[in-house]
Amino acid sequence: MATYTIIADISLFSFLYPLLLLPFLLIFKHIFLKSPPLPPGPYPWPIIGNLLQMGGNLHVKLANLAKRHGPLMSLRLGTQIMVVASSSAAAMEVLKTHDRTLSGRYVSTTIPVNSPKLNHLAMAFAKVCNSDWRNLKAICRMELFSGKAMESRVELRERKVMELVEFLEKKEGEVVKVMDLVYTTVCNILSNKFFSIDFSDFEGRDVRGVLLKDLLNENAELGATNILDFYPILGGLDIQGIRKKLKEIFRRIPTTWEDILKERRKQRIHGSSHGDFLDALLETGFEDDQINHVIMELFFAGPETSSLTVEWAMAELIKNQDAMHKLCNELTQIIGESPVRESHLPHLPYLQACVKETLRLHPTGPLLLPHRATETCQIMGYTIPKDSIIFVNMWAMGRDPGTWEDPLSFKPERFLDSKLEFKGNDFEYIPFGAGRRMCPGMPLAARLVPMILATFVRLFDWSTPGDMDFAEIDMEERFVITLRKEQPLRLVPRIRKY
Repeated sequence: MATYTIIADISLFSFLYPLLLLPFLLIFKHIFLKSPPLPPGPYPWPIIGNLLQMGGNLHVKLANLAKRHGPLMSLRLGTQIMVVASSSAAAMEVLKTHDRTLSGRYVSTTIPVNSPKLNHLAMAFAKVCNSDWRNLKAICRMELFSGKAMESRVELRERKVMELVEFLEKKEGEVVKVMDLVYTTVCNILSNKFFSIDFSDFEGRDVRGVLLKDLLNENAELGATNILDFYPILGGLDIQGIRKKLKEIFRRIPTTWEDILKERRKQRIHGSSHGDFLDALLETGFEDDQINHVIMELFFAGPETSSLTVEWAMAELIKNQDAMHKLCNELTQIIGESPVRESHLPHLPYLQACVKETLRLHPTGPLLLPHRATETCQIMGYTIPKDSIIFVNMWAMGRDPGTWEDPLSFKPERFLDSKLEFKGNDFEYIPFGAGRRMCPGMPLAARLVPMILATFVRLFDWSTPGDMDFAEIDMEERFVITLRKEQPLRLVPRIRKY
């Protein structure tokens, strides 16, 4: 009996011993093994967090906050955590070291492809980099942005740029909006790649009968901060009416090409082919919904970003006449009196330096598109919780005095003896992003932007309306997903005499 009692006591002690140790283990874990903290950041107010510190020109506000709180910073927007990387080291952690974990896409509740049913249709706004996303990206790369695809469309791009030249010659001495003209050119290059047809003309009319540019611009304006994104409990509501408006825009945009799509499906029955991107998508077996979303995303990204870069470059060159003269001299020496061709571009280092310097000072996507943490991870000694929004502040990185000498000045010369490229490997300079979510259209922009810029400078002298002093050109920015000029650049072209 005594033996059984001893055994029972031992069994009871064995059971109670871990329970007695549990409080000490918890205290030990809390003191010595606790998870790293969130990145530092401004004090968040109850309920609203740091929402009052957001607003217009968010890239500038976040850059100023980063000066106080560090290159990796966290803020609370309602119940949502936002993490901002503002240095090359922090950007490398986000876009390379932890690229897989942080390659999710943060998608606003207002965007129609936020629906799980439609997520497989998206590329830029796909929430995760799954097999559907990889297949779609591979098709776009092969059909639109590969070396072979780019070479096959050289004649198209050069022809469309010459159509721009012919229009400017007719407008000699008149005021033109630089961004609008470039937008039309790029839009028609893309519409010909997609559908073998022009969508716009230089008088502001849409050939297809739908003002595609206006719809895309309205989409960008509405795509600004939606308060419901920061309070999921209200997710079923549409207090600002944004979701309803965007749904209507997403319905109307495909009407621009729906008749083309219907006709092509009929033509395929008889074996007809135009050899464009639409034929490639049809041959792959894509349904109408997926074709519409792919084309919409490409139109969202392509025309505006390229045209804004040319507009910013022209504004900087007009304000910095020394740089303008150097570029003119290079173009005269290398090209002579012939039209600008894409084959000239590799032999124009100062032109390339002007484009790179423009992208440094005025990256068209100053915060890139927002990433999302698919899992909790640790970066630079801090915790990044799952589903955090991740921004990379390209604008702040391009103006970092620790990286760039005299960072606020337009100095293309800084790139002449530099090995920095925008291909996603040099993290102090990644205007097209890096990693899985790097902009797939970079090869097209790298040809088209310098081609149009060189043509503008080579063939025309430019003045300001009313002979306003060049120094008075307004360079204020407005952030609406892309980085726009607050006041669109208006200039007067005159044919250059040689």
